[in-house]
Amino acid sequence: MTHRGRHRRRRRGRALRATLTGAALALTAAATMISASQAKVTDGPGGLKPLTAAADTARLDLTERQVPRRWLGRLTASMGAPVGVDTVLASADHALRPTDDCTDAERETLPKAPAAARAYCWDRADTGGWSPGAVTTSADADDDGRWGDDRVILSAWSREDPATGRLLARVSFVDAGAAGPRGSGHPAYTSALLVLPVDGGRDYRALASPVTGMVWYQDKLLVTAGPEDRNALYVYDLHRIQRATADGDAVGRVPGGWAAHGHPYVLPAVASYRASAAPGAARPEVLSVDRSTAPDSLVAGESVPAGTDRSARLWRYPFSTDPARAGLPATDAAGRTGVREAYATRARGIRGVLAHREPGTTRSQWYLGGTVGTDEGRGTLWRADTGGARASECGADRSRYCWSAGAGSLSYAPDTAEVWSQSDRALFAVPLASVRDALG
Repeated sequence: MTHRGRHRRRRRGRALRATLTGAALALTAAATMISASQAKVTDGPGGLKPLTAAADTARLDLTERQVPRRWLGRLTASMGAPVGVDTVLASADHALRPTDDCTDAERETLPKAPAAARAYCWDRADTGGWSPGAVTTSADADDDGRWGDDRVILSAWSREDPATGRLLARVSFVDAGAAGPRGSGHPAYTSALLVLPVDGGRDYRALASPVTGMVWYQDKLLVTAGPEDRNALYVYDLHRIQRATADGDAVGRVPGGWAAHGHPYVLPAVASYRASAAPGAARPEVLSVDRSTAPDSLVAGESVPAGTDRSARLWRYPFSTDPARAGLPATDAAGRTGVREAYATRARGIRGVLAHREPGTTRSQWYLGGTVGTDEGRGTLWRADTGGARASECGADRSRYCWSAGAGSLSYAPDTAEVWSQSDRALFAVPLASVRDALG
């Protein structure tokens, strides 16, 4: 091993650590930045400004690239037949703790207004060293709220591999059935490592990125990639969950089988989307599904920290209605995904976005979970449209810092009318009616 090799690895390690603490935690950095710009934001970001110029909307376009089917076929032939989500849930080996078993510090991260109706805390031993990311549910996948017979929550996590300094990303599959998984009484979960096929499908490598945005639509899981990745989004097929067959911290093909850094399953990507290379182009950092549009749409947004003198952008991509492209955004003949609508907002530190149109109305409401807050780390939940913005308030001083400390993505489950999110080691649901009431 040469000194040059060691120096290269050290530099890569430093770069990846910067990615984790920069890209993954950039969305929380605004919580500690006190500036004149922040003061303006806490007074209100104002209404959404429509972006209609072709030059503005073109900066939000994506270009699709499918992983060759022969690569996926070769990987499956070597690893064995994929397993279903039900099989993954049946093998759940970790349990979420009910609210009463959460620590005081964990409960303190829950929102004050609107308050959580349900909350659970993650297994500390299993999540130690991992940073929480985005959340989506089977209600995003199908409007009846179930995947087969199961209600499922998917939670993204990322960490730096202590051995290599490289980032890892995983998704935890939570059995969210009312009676608990398989009669256990508590929601249980297990995890799959997110990977990318390489070498023609003869191997795979870990997705080296935090996951700040994630949606499960039909049979596809769409996740964001950090700024160090040339792709902005990756797509995973929930019908292609593969078993890992070897223990240990390695990732990929190893003597005797396939390893996934100690995880029992891997999810290989089936497609990716590259952001525009135009100056001022945006990458999706937060995602959600909106089923109140026709066709359903993928809602996306970027996060701009306090102290930055520019607006953040929010936009939509239409999902394809072609049965051969189930779960994928619509594309043109060149593989380009264009936006349906786009807006600019002065909201800062956006960590979650949700767009929803009430039946009988003509205008969508945009809910923005942000992290620009107090020294205690609490953020603000905004509801915005083109007419203005309003925040929830709490306490005797009618503070707007009422949202969860460091809360991540927002995922609406229409079957239960709840909004799911997570903050640090807490996973929670807030009724949408409570959100509307809190926002007036």
